[in-house]
Amino acid sequence: MHAMSGRSYTGGSGPDGSLARKQEGRGTGCPSGETRQEYRFDDPWYDALASGWGELDGTGAPPPPAVSGAPARDPEDAAAGIYLDVQRSAAFQEVRSQYRRFVVPAALAFLGWYLAYVIAATTAPGLMARPVAGAVNVAMLAGLGQFLTTFLLTWAYARHARLRRDRAALDLRWDTQELTRGINR
Repeated sequence: MHAMSGRSYTGGSGPDGSLARKQEGRGTGCPSGETRQEYRFDDPWYDALASGWGELDGTGAPPPPAVSGAPARDPEDAAAGIYLDVQRSAAFQEVRSQYRRFVVPAALAFLGWYLAYVIAATTAPGLMARPVAGAVNVAMLAGLGQFLTTFLLTWAYARHARLRRDRAALDLRWDTQELTRGINR
């Protein structure tokens, strides 16, 4: 709010790019001689459909329930049943166990290696500062080893997934898609 010669004005951009002015109090007009206008500031990011208003019939009310003699078959419930059946299947359980057999030991080994590095850095600074070759010390080699093991673990995970799980997971995905496609027809 700006105060000019005893009058207060609020400002903002109008639709035509001009400054919107609203004179407070009683006066005969704006200082520049223009006539008093009311500007409406609409939010350009407001989406009526996303807010829940204006859907279907424009009232925002939920649609009336469908009345028919036969019970309606809900495709979402049928699809949920298909996914639960796939999750309980032996093929899915085998894919999950292959995943766990790799990830759990690899994650524990990497976490142990990282914690050993951190603990050694804090409890044995003399060991970590021991020079190996020139300005390169044990701490630098261990830090580079962290990066190296990250890349090796990523490579090993991708290889394990490609050789042991991807084909079975893709087969499960295709089967599931075929079953759910039949529901929507």
